[in-house]
Amino acid sequence: MKANDVYRKTIKFVWLKLALGGCAILFSIVLGLILLGITALSRNEAMIGFSLMIWLGGSAGVVGVTQYYIGYLLKAGHIAVVTHLVKTGSLPEDQFGYGKQVVKEKFATAAAYFAVDRLVAGAVRQINGTLNIVGSFLEKIPGMETLVSLAKAFVDIALGNLDECCMAYTFYHAEQSSFKSAADGVVIYFQNWKIILKDALKTAVIAVIISGIAWFLLMFGIIGILSVLGVPGILGLLAALVLTVMIMMIVKSSIMDSYTMVCMVCSYLRVAPSTEITFDLYDKLCKLSSKFKSLLQKAGETV
Repeated sequence: MKANDVYRKTIKFVWLKLALGGCAILFSIVLGLILLGITALSRNEAMIGFSLMIWLGGSAGVVGVTQYYIGYLLKAGHIAVVTHLVKTGSLPEDQFGYGKQVVKEKFATAAAYFAVDRLVAGAVRQINGTLNIVGSFLEKIPGMETLVSLAKAFVDIALGNLDECCMAYTFYHAEQSSFKSAADGVVIYFQNWKIILKDALKTAVIAVIISGIAWFLLMFGIIGILSVLGVPGILGLLAALVLTVMIMMIVKSSIMDSYTMVCMVCSYLRVAPSTEITFDLYDKLCKLSSKFKSLLQKAGETV
């Protein structure tokens, strides 16, 4: 099944992520208006800084809960459903219920899921850091700067989705330890890096083009609306920029990141089941990453 079809069939998760982001923005706007009103009525200059602190703290707190906790677990459920669809060719009747059930059965608690995912993400950062050190030496060669920069960006795109791919592999092989599946998943990823990096570049190009078009259309659209409402030029431009940034952040995390995740997971799961693991890669990756070594040490545990 093509990644676009998988994305379309599981788009319920995208709409829910978008709704969560919208609620966070709405809360921030309402809180800001309330604090602005209180500050105006008090006529106390000290209240300006205090209100600003409350607004920033409250907004950050809500965004943190919705995007980095609820959104994080929602992404896990999305990955579980995508994996089920790719593996069986069919969707569960209740996607949200299935995703919640599978994540709970596999990891028991949110903390267990975070533990595995953070180890995988940490291993990715360490391995990527090693590759960047190598690249820094190559950049010193005349004429290699641009080529190395493009190569680094290329690697970052692929490695940025490695934790999602490995989580998909843990759901694909529900019969074994999550740590074991995650470690195997990292090895399988690097064994198939040519295929997956190729797909990653295609996905990144599509995402960048669509995001760029959406950014300009949204920016000019908001400027047009504000000008009709009579908002002054400089203030209108500033307001349009702030609104565009806020909206595009939500759109990116909800729509574009979900699309990239689905494409990469589908690409990964096309090759992972048929890959015969090369066991010497475990030692090589252990030397590059202490986090990957921790994954292997915990591989015998049941999560």
